[in-house]
Amino acid sequence: MKIKLLLSLVLPVTFLFAQAEIEVEPDFQSNEYCKKCHPDIYKEYEKSMHRNSTIFKDPIHKAVWDKHPTNTKKQKYKCAKCHTPTADNIKDMLGKGTKGIPDVSNETHTQGILCSYCHRIESVEHGSMSSTNKIHLEKKDYYGTREKPLRSRKHYQKYSEDFKNGQVCMGCHSHKKNSSKLDVCVTDMGKEDDSENCITCHMPQVKGDMSSKGETGTYAFHGFPGANLHKEKLLHYINMKFIKEDTGFQISIKNRSPHNLMLHPMRYTQLLVSVERDSKVQEFKPEVFIRMIGKDDKASPPWVANEVVKDTMIKGKETRKINYEKVLRKGDKVKVTLGYYLVKPDVAKKFAIKTSEHLSTFHILKDKTYTVE
Repeated sequence: MKIKLLLSLVLPVTFLFAQAEIEVEPDFQSNEYCKKCHPDIYKEYEKSMHRNSTIFKDPIHKAVWDKHPTNTKKQKYKCAKCHTPTADNIKDMLGKGTKGIPDVSNETHTQGILCSYCHRIESVEHGSMSSTNKIHLEKKDYYGTREKPLRSRKHYQKYSEDFKNGQVCMGCHSHKKNSSKLDVCVTDMGKEDDSENCITCHMPQVKGDMSSKGETGTYAFHGFPGANLHKEKLLHYINMKFIKEDTGFQISIKNRSPHNLMLHPMRYTQLLVSVERDSKVQEFKPEVFIRMIGKDDKASPPWVANEVVKDTMIKGKETRKINYEKVLRKGDKVKVTLGYYLVKPDVAKKFAIKTSEHLSTFHILKDKTYTVE
């Protein structure tokens, strides 16, 4: 039986939902089915945010959903279209029936985003409020990046240009506007650059075999590096530079990626700088990089927001220069740390997010000490 499926954004997507509708066949192969032939890929995927996208696995997502009016007033899990797109009651979750609350005892509600779901994205339909995934109806036809795919008795892999150029991700990661038509979250890629896209950056080629059935030499990493996991695979997209001047010094940060340094509206990025001289340390006021949405010049939940209150986030391909007024001497040590919180600490309190060590930690992207010569 065919059902209607609505799709929206995967990262900060607890917030709102897409308008467009598509019909899909709700018959997807399980992850265990894929694991048999792709054990290495499965190990990476099993720990990824795609696999752990549900309210039962992602505490940030659950905290926002707990307060969302769709949950508190209508008891509908509107986030299902991207967080659990293959749930067996997706129709009810999206508000078409009467049983929309995820059930932890139901495997289809806890499996997150299936391998088979992503690999059956045939194309992406772009809309003004959000974009929509078009799902291929043939169960055994999977899409991928290999122009000469390996044949298998289990399925047939078809080459897709959308997988090659990263557009396959845009059905969920492009943009999402709320009822005020404000971009709650947006991946503004800027000018097109075929050499860098979602796939090349977040699914880089690594050494190994794509399948246990044959040698490939390399395959696309399925751990999906980002702010939560495997950030070390993305650090080469950030360049940091120290420049001494007559009246002070300058720290230069270049974001080589094609989108904002951080995309999730709850992220809180800081540049920490200090100068050590004769065993005494002077700490400068932290430089904050954030995109804050809200209402009446104050931060607010995304479903209430109608404006961008503050936007100091480093944009894609931007070089941000921060000047410090302190004349340096030979031997001075300038310590520079660029890092972030997954959730801004005061926001975590407002949303009653249960902070684990991972959530409450200041995650370091770049950390370097420069000695003045």
